[in-house]
Amino acid sequence: MKIFDVYPLFDIAPVRGEGLYLYDQAGTRYMDLYGGHAVISVGHSHPHYVRMLNEQLSKLGFYSNSVKIPLQLELAEKLGALSGYNDYSLFLCNSGAEANENALKLASFKNGRKKIIAFQKSFHGRTSLAVAATDDKSIRAGVNNYDHIVFLPLNDEDKLREAFNEEICAVIIEGMQGVGGVKIPDASFLQLIRDLCNQYGTSLILDEIQSGYGRSGCFFAHQYADIQPDLITVAKGMGNGFPVAAVLISPAYQAKHGLLGTTFGGNYLACAAAIAVIDIIKQENLVENARKTGQYFIDQLKSIDGLNEIRGMGLMIGIELNIPCAPVRNELLYTHKIFTGSSSDKNTLRILPPLTISKNEIDNFLEAFQSSLKKHIS
Repeated sequence: MKIFDVYPLFDIAPVRGEGLYLYDQAGTRYMDLYGGHAVISVGHSHPHYVRMLNEQLSKLGFYSNSVKIPLQLELAEKLGALSGYNDYSLFLCNSGAEANENALKLASFKNGRKKIIAFQKSFHGRTSLAVAATDDKSIRAGVNNYDHIVFLPLNDEDKLREAFNEEICAVIIEGMQGVGGVKIPDASFLQLIRDLCNQYGTSLILDEIQSGYGRSGCFFAHQYADIQPDLITVAKGMGNGFPVAAVLISPAYQAKHGLLGTTFGGNYLACAAAIAVIDIIKQENLVENARKTGQYFIDQLKSIDGLNEIRGMGLMIGIELNIPCAPVRNELLYTHKIFTGSSSDKNTLRILPPLTISKNEIDNFLEAFQSSLKKHIS
């Protein structure tokens, strides 16, 4: 049997990680400023994270949600306290796409509707309804094409008002668009969505799968707009590499047995990983570090000539070049040994480092980045 070939691969095989760095089979060290799509939130192989997973695995790795799992309660309590959403409920699952599927389902259960507003350049996952709400026809099969999803331009308030009516089930929007090239919804735009959702009995779903967990310099990116969504989806940085995801659910949504379900969601190891991440973020003040070091990063990038635009907040940064970024990205990886990310905007380089990054490490990247630019931008 061979691997189903759906991923273009770099010819690098990491075998070990520590903090901001990865090491390949030959011992070559790479700076990781992408974190495997923003998954590595507290650094590779953080001692507290490793210890908690090892200790839990030595006791019990798995049982289903047919029994009480106290770790779920501990996670819910700690996540509620750190995020500011103490009064919300938590549904645990396995991936961001699964979280979005369940959030959309909850919205429809509540108001009985099916029409959804999503946004151009959005990415919400690759499963049935999540991919239907993703603005990328190339990854939607025929069975994923629905006629009840409307894609609107981000930050176009007039188009938003025109699209709203009593048939809209939910609006789903990313706290910051990641795959779309780090595009940020205006605070006023998010506030208008919240107001219209209130007016029409529509559910507001904030997809914080990439932009959440402190990455923006707030715990959730939408918090800069001073709004509260009805449903918040999280994954990626939640487990620092262990598959875990969740929906944070407003008290207005009533649970009943059988409404949602999952085999592996909220298992013992997933909870141990997620609790470790919360502990580390709190103990090491990583939300504040993301805010301060992210602002430093953005300010330094803005002083570099030859860049079209710098977009982002905290440690979720898009660097738009005036050429396709692939040659610069390859130069960074193979010459300077630095991982960065791409986006659906071929000119935009994405920077998504662990929240533990220091100013000195940022300076090291900036030196390599400017060297790479000189080779590829005239």
